[in-house]
Amino acid sequence: MLKPYDVEPSVSEPYAAAEMPKSSRPARKPKVKKLFVLDTNVLMHDPTSLFRFDEHDVYLPIATLEELDAHKRGLSDVSRNARQASRFLDEIVSGKVTDIKAGLPIRVRDGQAAKGRLFLQTEAMNGELPATLASGKTDNQILAVVRSLQEREELREKQEKYAARQVVLVSKDINMRIKARALGLAAEDYTNDKVLEDADLLYTGVRRLPRDFWDTHGRDVESWKKDGHTYYRVRGPLVAKLHVNEFVYDESGDKPLYAVVKEANGRVAVIETLRDYTHAKNAVWGITARNREQNFALNLLMNPAVDFITLLGQAGTGKTLLALAAGLTQVLDEKRYSEIIMTRVTVPLGEDIGFLPGTEEEKMQPWMGALEDNLDVLNAS
Repeated sequence: MLKPYDVEPSVSEPYAAAEMPKSSRPARKPKVKKLFVLDTNVLMHDPTSLFRFDEHDVYLPIATLEELDAHKRGLSDVSRNARQASRFLDEIVSGKVTDIKAGLPIRVRDGQAAKGRLFLQTEAMNGELPATLASGKTDNQILAVVRSLQEREELREKQEKYAARQVVLVSKDINMRIKARALGLAAEDYTNDKVLEDADLLYTGVRRLPRDFWDTHGRDVESWKKDGHTYYRVRGPLVAKLHVNEFVYDESGDKPLYAVVKEANGRVAVIETLRDYTHAKNAVWGITARNREQNFALNLLMNPAVDFITLLGQAGTGKTLLALAAGLTQVLDEKRYSEIIMTRVTVPLGEDIGFLPGTEEEKMQPWMGALEDNLDVLNAS
């Protein structure tokens, strides 16, 4: 996560000389702003990224601008973001600028004081890279710029005439960041568009039981069976941290335990073993769970006592497929519900250029494509 840093005010030029103190006592090096070099995929991922580095400065290599220009045509979401990023850059560059080499002030809103400055590559920069990295590739050209900027900073720091700053490459490309770090360059992912600053703090709904769980919670344990499930009433220090509908598991023994918390009151909790949806006999509309998390999800989706469920995961982890399979089973097979209602946020996928000719199916295809692909898989199963 890119976070603001406490810094002292610095000069506007990217490499302005720091005044030497008049006293003989050596002065402490002042804190300086960072210089973030943006990869093209950052701008195409979030056009507003130009304004999200607070007081730090942003540097755009020529290769980034060339690649941004090559992706601005089309109706895809990436093309739309490329065009919007170009418009933001045009607004910044169109301002009153006496010397573009001194940087362009970045103002979040009209009239608001500039927090950082935007620097554009105005000269050839050939940082030395290993011979195995092709010089004609755009990614390697950007890495060469980062290396050149870093070498300039290191040189100025040795001369003690300029305040050194850290040069950081920001890229959404994992391999790009790996190559940068292999070359000794600082690199970060762009995560400033996330709602949560730390995804690790997000409630997961899953808890691994400690190995000594039954030793510390097995005293006076009660167990019984009902409707094919086994229930345990346990007591112990961990009970106070459990939440209703939270999944717990223990895979340390020969027989792993997968259960869900049904009750949690004080130091007493009741956990219920789960139905194994990884087995073909419990398939939901022909779909079986491929891992522990999908098994947990199907236990929630097939439970009518749970009114609201949120599934969080990366693309391709089966969230839509499992939800549709559970819905079709409970509507068509079990007759538990009468209908399924599916909604999606209709985010514009291209330039807003008014109404276009075409059938309703053609216009809805960009939004309904993912749902229809999952329905095709379910029909084939």
